[in-house]
Amino acid sequence: MRVIAGKFKGKKLTSAPGLSTRPTADRVREAIFSICAAKIEGAVVLDLFAGTGAFGIEALSRGAAAAVFIDISAAAIQVIQKNISGCRMENRCRLIRWDIVKNLNCIRLAEPRFNLVFMDPPYNKNAVAFALKNLKRSDALEKDAILIIEHTFLEPIPGDLDCFVTFDQRKYGKTLVSFLTYVI
Repeated sequence: MRVIAGKFKGKKLTSAPGLSTRPTADRVREAIFSICAAKIEGAVVLDLFAGTGAFGIEALSRGAAAAVFIDISAAAIQVIQKNISGCRMENRCRLIRWDIVKNLNCIRLAEPRFNLVFMDPPYNKNAVAFALKNLKRSDALEKDAILIIEHTFLEPIPGDLDCFVTFDQRKYGKTLVSFLTYVI
């Protein structure tokens, strides 16, 4: 797994050993960044269920201003720290070990607010619904923020949250990538 483009293009990223994380395939990440390219420059990024931190690091490589990485796994946090250090981006990053499904009080009323969010939760654990509800409660999103969610067909985007509007959805093998806007 490598950074695809930008300042750190080609930089190899470390993954956690075992099957505890499921990094987004390079080709899927490349497709995602092609779709949201215009939103990257200067973005304040939130990488939820961050795993290796590949999404946030890719965004920083392409010109995002800052990124916050959140994951519950201590091993994932160590891997993300290693990847951030390898790119020498510590001053633009913040790591938080937190249970996203429980709540997102760790970013409550964050400033600056996030305008680009990536979410790659464990599949088929109803984590998408909980994370979206907790994100709404956190009041940490900018109006018109873009959310990119990697999930399966078995766990669709919940339709009961009017503040999140799906504007695109792509299929990559067994994975769906949904693009939402936060409309307050």
